Amino acid sequence: MPYVSGSTVHDADAHLMETPTWLRDHADAAVRDRIPVLTLSSGNELRQTGDPDEQLRDLDAAFDRLRRKHASAEYRADEAAQIMARKNFAATGAFVAADRSRALDLLGFRSQLVFNTFHNRRLRDWEHSGDLELAYGAARAHNRGMLEFCAADSRLLPTCYVPLVDFERASVTAGEAIATGAAALLVASGCPPGHSPSHVGLDPVWARAQDAGIPVVFHVGGTGDLIDPNYFRNGLPVPPDFHGGEENFRSVDYMGIPVPPAQTLATMIFDGVLDRFPRLRIGVIEQGAIWVPSWMRQMEAAFEAFARHEERLRALSLRPSDYVHRQVRFTPYPTEDVGWIIDQTGPDLCMFSSDYPHVEGGRRPVERFEASLGERPAAVRQAFYCDNFLDLMGTAARELADAPEP
Repeated sequence: MPYVSGSTVHDADAHLMETPTWLRDHADAAVRDRIPVLTLSSGNELRQTGDPDEQLRDLDAAFDRLRRKHASAEYRADEAAQIMARKNFAATGAFVAADRSRALDLLGFRSQLVFNTFHNRRLRDWEHSGDLELAYGAARAHNRGMLEFCAADSRLLPTCYVPLVDFERASVTAGEAIATGAAALLVASGCPPGHSPSHVGLDPVWARAQDAGIPVVFHVGGTGDLIDPNYFRNGLPVPPDFHGGEENFRSVDYMGIPVPPAQTLATMIFDGVLDRFPRLRIGVIEQGAIWVPSWMRQMEAAFEAFARHEERLRALSLRPSDYVHRQVRFTPYPTEDVGWIIDQTGPDLCMFSSDYPHVEGGRRPVERFEASLGERPAAVRQAFYCDNFLDLMGTAARELADAPEP
């Protein structure tokens, strides 16, 4: 029996766990040697390093052993029972592409929108480095790797990164990603270096996505430091994160997660990007949604306060919240009260996500969302688990609808 059965569920946030040389292996020769290898750190995570060749050989050997373990009869004997319990590199299909189809069957999800695990911050940092060759070379390597992994199953929908630092290169990279099979264009949630995300020079990127019928998506991890690191200099020990280390979110930096997407989206709305591209869809992924009701009200308040003095606001054909309902979708965390969010905003904005195979997604995301949804009608659940995702995904959604059920 799959984890989910009896209903159609699309997963708006899933991940590939990249192996140590994954990005470098997919890079052009011109930048390959400039991309550092990753090495294991605490909590089964990866960390950028400049380790010597001997340590890299040790890592390669460790992953070879892990692949053999995943292929063993012992591992697969209780795979169905363990599908939501095994996390990170231990999970089925976490890094072995050929196994991901089996994971989807055991999960019962109709599709997964797939993101990288370890590279959002690195891609963002290279974008801000001033080295355009490295920034766009690393993005191309990322996109090749994502497309290769997701080619294992048509239910896997790859996200391809587009650095927005250079107008011409951004348009070219978006076009290449779309032509090679991207299901969504991934961009940093925060401001690109040197110009606004609403700059008209980026209109060709949004036009390419709109014309192709695929969304632009933001994902947590691609914004640099969420908060000033001095907030952690409190004279007390730094609390451990989910993994027992210090690499991921804790309560204080968690509070900063909504800030970049909220500011970026508001700027794009006020500067008319969603007005100029009315069929463009935007997904805000793994950045929560509990903030969305108050953010929409704040945009409405800003519109009322400044429309008299700002021609750009008077030129909009819709109110700010109307653009959100028409074009933007969000994934709540399972720890958030999704029922309350839907009550405040309507049933058309929130999407289910599992964060598979990450430990942060938990072992029972559907159960937690169901507890929050309570007695709300079936139409609300249909929108949350299925229809809002299909609306976001456009062309990919139509292809999924035409494909036979697995």
